[in-house]
Amino acid sequence: MHPFIHAAADPNKPAYVMAGSGEIVTYGQLEDRSNRIAQFFRAQGLRTGDHIALMLDNNPRFFEICWAAQRSGLYYTAMSTRLTPGEAAFIIGDCGAKLVIGSRALAETAAQLPALCPDVRDWFMTGGTIPGYRSLEEAALAMPASRIADEASGLDMLYSSGTTGRPKGIKNPLEPVPIETPNPFMMVVCGALSFSADMTYLSPAPLYHAAPLRFCMMVQRFGGTCVVMEDFDAEQFLRLIPKHRITHTQVVPTMFVRILKLPEDARQRYDMSSLEVAFHAAAPCPIPVKERMIEWWGPIISEYYAGTEGCGLTFCNSQEWLEHRGTVGKALAGKLRIVDDEGELVPTGDVGAIYFAEGRPFEYHNDKAKTASSVMPNGWATLGDIGYVDADGFLYLTDRRAFMIISGGVNIYPQEAENVLIEHPDVLDVAVFGVPSEEFGEEVKAVVQPRNLAAAGPELAARLMAFCRQQLSPIKCPRSIDFEAELPRHPTGKLYKRLLRDRYWAGHTSRIA
Repeated sequence: MHPFIHAAADPNKPAYVMAGSGEIVTYGQLEDRSNRIAQFFRAQGLRTGDHIALMLDNNPRFFEICWAAQRSGLYYTAMSTRLTPGEAAFIIGDCGAKLVIGSRALAETAAQLPALCPDVRDWFMTGGTIPGYRSLEEAALAMPASRIADEASGLDMLYSSGTTGRPKGIKNPLEPVPIETPNPFMMVVCGALSFSADMTYLSPAPLYHAAPLRFCMMVQRFGGTCVVMEDFDAEQFLRLIPKHRITHTQVVPTMFVRILKLPEDARQRYDMSSLEVAFHAAAPCPIPVKERMIEWWGPIISEYYAGTEGCGLTFCNSQEWLEHRGTVGKALAGKLRIVDDEGELVPTGDVGAIYFAEGRPFEYHNDKAKTASSVMPNGWATLGDIGYVDADGFLYLTDRRAFMIISGGVNIYPQEAENVLIEHPDVLDVAVFGVPSEEFGEEVKAVVQPRNLAAAGPELAARLMAFCRQQLSPIKCPRSIDFEAELPRHPTGKLYKRLLRDRYWAGHTSRIA
């Protein structure tokens, strides 16, 4: 199960198609180019276990680079295109990247990175160059298209925001297995989703996210074809399904919401009959939204709950969900364990911290304390969510232990915005958390205790939001700010954030939208 196998069997079959430009990359081309880039990595002195970092938009070179790293035994860290230069520089330094590949489309951010990352040996770029970068295409073209002699299985090492305000690299151990050996965890879910060589998979999300990247690469392991949207547009998404006879797709609930908000004639204009499997994750889907989607598309919608960590997985199909509305499924990889604050198992139906036993091992790179707080001595691991399991074994999410916000499928930890806002001279205290959003599930809210209460109002709120956006990606910044004379803190200084957050969730049956 690897593109090189399909390249030998059917070199002219499309491995992927770029939805906007229409560019097709065949399995033969993918094999040729990934081999050349792997040869280039070796020529740059990169060896098994080394790290590279990628800041790329959804472009045709993305998979060529990732497969080259995968067959070179490298860790490859794909970074969000929404990061500020400072945020990207932290990840590059933290993962120990020896080589960075950027995209000409992201030149404004890329131009600032070399000065911020003096330890990086080489800087390359796709789609053109800017000062400080060399052309990856030109460098790879000078290399042979043969496979490197010391192929080894590499892995992605992606970053998730951390509760301390710094992102955390999620690192799985490299396994000494042939490059055609698939990830057993991904094989379980792909089996449940009926992946095959005959599939055509529509990927509408940024490839720097774990699920879009990993599922696209699994499609290519199976020998199917990916259709990759450069950017998501609701009607274009529907248009692409009959155009390419799409059989499989993954979305996040925000995409469902935007599709349902299209005019009725737009929603009925396109033939959905080729679609066999649509699956979603990343954030809980509002029950009415999912009900409407199943009514429209039929019982082809599946859901899973997992994380980049890969420590466990739950899954449910449409029929199971309709019989257990609101569930995120039964354990498919790892075994569910619901525990109390002392780590003891709670009775069926009681709420507690969600752990997986017998899951895939992982660690948070350069953060032993974070790893220890997420993995018990017995090996049970958590993604930080709270919930319960019913008598039939179905899991329901009710809250997040670390106040993580999931907005439009993107994980946001409020500490990052809090750390920025507290530095503003007009802010005495601040709390950031998620509040309900019809479109995004949740959105970022800040409650500020100003130094001068008389100054509280729209003008100050606008200044604070602008101040935050100067230092953080806009998606991490508050979309609105409210003011309080004093935030609820214990005499020891502990902030009772839940007292603030609960006001905005009144009338909701859970604290997860």
